Amino acid sequence: MAKASLGKAESRYRELETDRNPFLDRARECSKYTLPSLIPPDGHNGSTKLRTPFQGIGARGTNNLASKLLITLLPPNSPFFRYQIDESTYEEEVDADLQTEVEQALAKMERVVMSDIETSADRVAVFEALKHLIVGGNVLLFDDENGLRVFHLDRFVCRRDPMGSPIEIVVHETVSPDALPEDFYKNIKRKLKKNDTGKRGSDKTLSLYTHIKREQDKWTVYQECVGEKVPESDGTYPLDACPWIPLRINRIEGEDYGRSYVEEYLGDLKSLEALMQAIVEGSAAAAKLLILVDPNGTTRAKTIENAPNGAVREGNADDVSILQMDKFADFRIAYQTIEMLTERLSFAFLLNTSIQRNAERVTAEEVRYMAGELEDALGGIYSILSQEFQLPYVNRKMVKLQKQGALPALPKDIVKPSIITGLEALGRGHDRNKLVNFITTLGQTLGPEVIQQYVHVDDAIARLALSDGIETDGLIKTKEEIAQSQQQAQMQAMMHQLGPDAIQAFSQMASSGAIPNPTANQSGAKPTGE
Repeated sequence: MAKASLGKAESRYRELETDRNPFLDRARECSKYTLPSLIPPDGHNGSTKLRTPFQGIGARGTNNLASKLLITLLPPNSPFFRYQIDESTYEEEVDADLQTEVEQALAKMERVVMSDIETSADRVAVFEALKHLIVGGNVLLFDDENGLRVFHLDRFVCRRDPMGSPIEIVVHETVSPDALPEDFYKNIKRKLKKNDTGKRGSDKTLSLYTHIKREQDKWTVYQECVGEKVPESDGTYPLDACPWIPLRINRIEGEDYGRSYVEEYLGDLKSLEALMQAIVEGSAAAAKLLILVDPNGTTRAKTIENAPNGAVREGNADDVSILQMDKFADFRIAYQTIEMLTERLSFAFLLNTSIQRNAERVTAEEVRYMAGELEDALGGIYSILSQEFQLPYVNRKMVKLQKQGALPALPKDIVKPSIITGLEALGRGHDRNKLVNFITTLGQTLGPEVIQQYVHVDDAIARLALSDGIETDGLIKTKEEIAQSQQQAQMQAMMHQLGPDAIQAFSQMASSGAIPNPTANQSGAKPTGE
């Protein structure tokens, strides 16, 4: 197609892909050593053969890290966000007595959003997107009425402002001519060449470009095919609820695209790949069994070749030898280097084998401590994904559910979603460790009596539950319930000491009203015996 016939969206895509291509080439190189089918080379299709790596640590680490991020960002059966109300709102607009009722209503709305996420297939798309982020550093999500779609780096271009927020996105996808509206196809048919593959009934496809651009307080979008705008494709989205979400895993100041996690360890992966290839090929050569017979000796080669196992033949042992490779020392050096690289990459990809030292006894506390140290390394990833994925994803879900009538409209200046997983969960985990360490040290140093005398146990229990994200309503007894249980225990102990006769007499006196009724005292009634 001639350049003059290019549409506005396609021309913009061609302009911006020049800046994107260096990141795409780097992503393909990272994919070659981890998951070759994730970001294949240019021109790849189902019939072309991909190179198989000699090591599997890259693929295993990528899948493991993507799984950990998925469970943290979208935890199953647990909300990853909370609706929060501005504290000044309680003082100005909401009565203090209604605060609990308002929070319960917001919690119900949270469950509506989480129920929609649980019933959808969004986690499948998010897991794919996370693998692209780890390997390629960039991916684009599209959240429409049918669910999440994932666009790879070779299918979109984007531009960001100096603060890193996206301001323009152009998506390139393919569409069958049969899927186009009849009137629109007739309009573009004259632009197709005589032997063009874009005819209806053909297996070939046409390029479809979607242009999304931020304009002041909204997003505008339209689509075009073969240089012509698709009818009824114009639209607008709210500024904070755009269904197109470009993601990156590492932010670089001044760059429109992010750098991948694998790129930071690409040197180790390349070194491991080269050494593993040398070891595998060298081991295959060393494993070859080749028997040599001296041509000037008395032993014949045919005698050795045809002799069954355990046979007795005439010959001279000095005439026969087995070819061996004296490369054990060289292989040993390569093997030690492989072990070192594998250990470093295991730490980088948070594999469980990296946190357990080679010893007969490894305590569970040691494993938990090392696992916590590794999880802390994801703090930077959590922070950027919470702002660029979780918040836009929740806002988009709210808009969709409000259109469906499943969720009421909330005032944006008062009620806002707040992420409680990822970096926030790491902070709560550190607070929990500090609290447990403080109480344990206090009890071991000064004794449990000091804890009972100086520590508010109910407050400590509440803080521990909060650090683990556990709801205490209905789980932990209130002060009134504890006092009632203690009073009943004291009464039962006193009756046990007095004996059966005293218990029967006490029951008769209580039924006749001669002694105070404990239950009446607790409810505020005056004892009948006074």
